[in-house]
Amino acid sequence: MTREQLIEQIKLKKSFLCVGLDPDLKKLPKHILKEPDAVFEFNKRIIDATLPYAVAYKPNIAFYEALGPRGWNSLQRTLGYIPKDCFTIADAKRGDIGNTSALYAQAFFDKNASGMSFDSITVAPYMGRDSVTPFLEFKDKWVILLALTSNEGSADFQHLVSNPRLSPADIDAEIPHSQVLLDTENSYLFEEVLRRSQTWPNANRLMYVVGATQAHLLKRIRAVVPDGFLLIPGVGAQGGSLDEVCRYGLNADVGLLVNAARSIIYASSGADFAQKAAEEAKRMQQEMAQYL
Repeated sequence: MTREQLIEQIKLKKSFLCVGLDPDLKKLPKHILKEPDAVFEFNKRIIDATLPYAVAYKPNIAFYEALGPRGWNSLQRTLGYIPKDCFTIADAKRGDIGNTSALYAQAFFDKNASGMSFDSITVAPYMGRDSVTPFLEFKDKWVILLALTSNEGSADFQHLVSNPRLSPADIDAEIPHSQVLLDTENSYLFEEVLRRSQTWPNANRLMYVVGATQAHLLKRIRAVVPDGFLLIPGVGAQGGSLDEVCRYGLNADVGLLVNAARSIIYASSGADFAQKAAEEAKRMQQEMAQYL
């Protein structure tokens, strides 16, 4: 999917909602577990229910890998069922030396080799440029780099300071965010990921993961990648604010894909799970339409 096609879908549906397809067998409705392929059947009904409101779907690969061959079969069937006008994300968080990354890219991008052809994949940038470029060599495929994540441990590395004007003691003292934003010479590791990756070949097909719980730093992120697309997890069950995300993250082309998984797919554990998923997806879409 091209950037123009994605923007077209966002405008058509008045939505930048991405639905996370994270099927945990322990949480699936009991009647679905009776199906021969419970994971695919669950995903199928979620997709049918949320399609009017979502522009993207993001299977978290761990939920499928953990089931072995049958999980991969469910993943292939799920990808094949998602309509072609929806953006697809393999949330695999791969990242390895170049020749290994080339095979990971083949696994998720080359349908002739693996049976799957996602539009994009999440990649960890810790090993640097040569671990990412094999994914970008696939024409019309996107790489979504982990930049600033929503988990508690993100501060361990992503918030490390390079060329600081503020000392570590100042940062540990939890200075006001407004002061951090005004200190333009203070640079964090996640900002280095943004800056350096923009110089790589085919960087126009890079997106970035930014957790909704880090929305107060979106102003800094937009200073580095004003026109790029950001994948924003953490709205909903993780407590991120859609209002904050839109206030600091929207650009002229919208530039956001906001992911929600648990708050939608597990809105109910009963026979009405698909209906409740549709209601929650619609609620989020209507809120997004107001910001658009």
